Amino acid sequence: MTKKPENQGQTTFSADAKEQKTWSVPVLGVEDRGAVRILTMNRPEKRNALNAALTQGLLEALRAADADDAVGAIVLTGAGQGFCAGADLSEFKELGAGLAAEERAELTMQLHLTFPRISKPIVSAINGHAMGGGAGLAIAADLAVMAEGAKLGYPEAKHGIVAAIVMANLVRQVGRKAAFELVSLAEPVDAQRALQLGMVNRVVSLPEVLDTAVSLAEKLAAVKRPAMAETKRLFHEVADLALGPALERGRDTNKRMRNFAQLGKK
Repeated sequence: MTKKPENQGQTTFSADAKEQKTWSVPVLGVEDRGAVRILTMNRPEKRNALNAALTQGLLEALRAADADDAVGAIVLTGAGQGFCAGADLSEFKELGAGLAAEERAELTMQLHLTFPRISKPIVSAINGHAMGGGAGLAIAADLAVMAEGAKLGYPEAKHGIVAAIVMANLVRQVGRKAAFELVSLAEPVDAQRALQLGMVNRVVSLPEVLDTAVSLAEKLAAVKRPAMAETKRLFHEVADLALGPALERGRDTNKRMRNFAQLGKK
């Protein structure tokens, strides 16, 4: 087990394979367990609410893990009693409605886009309540493990705002009626309901959440890297295509992987 470093988040991120950058990200913990990299949102006093520093740290950490050959899968969780409370509203009040707010929205969008675009699979370990943007991160992962007492929800409408960026992923994962109920009534769902809706894969007791997520990640990391990378890429690509184009992408991937297997035998 390798911790980076002593829970202070001082770590080396490699956003570019040719360039190593080191900086302090105290809001994000990074730990390696074999081929599994654990990213822990570390603002427990704010229920891990997403400010700019944490959002940027997550974005860079995901890209760094994807570029690291020693990492086969990623686990995302939260410190303390909650997974993530969503956007840090106190920070948004300071941003106002100008360019800073636009840049912050762009950063959030880029973070959500990164989940399906990196080649390494991501497992969320939902150790507590995940609300708004936090719920968006929880279900953006490729697999999700949720604590029995945790809840998922999109409370934005109750605050007079819209669950905007997170809505795109939500409607792709649950039925339209269920998705609209979640964002319009803004009422959270418990773990069993989240499981029924297909928002998560496993519901376990709180002490088992992280270990269960790591166990799933270890299984994903054990799959040959090219096969896992192509599986994830094709999965997210065909999810948004009509049947014909989706089958064509599958055919092309089949041919590419067949050629790869043949090269491996030489």
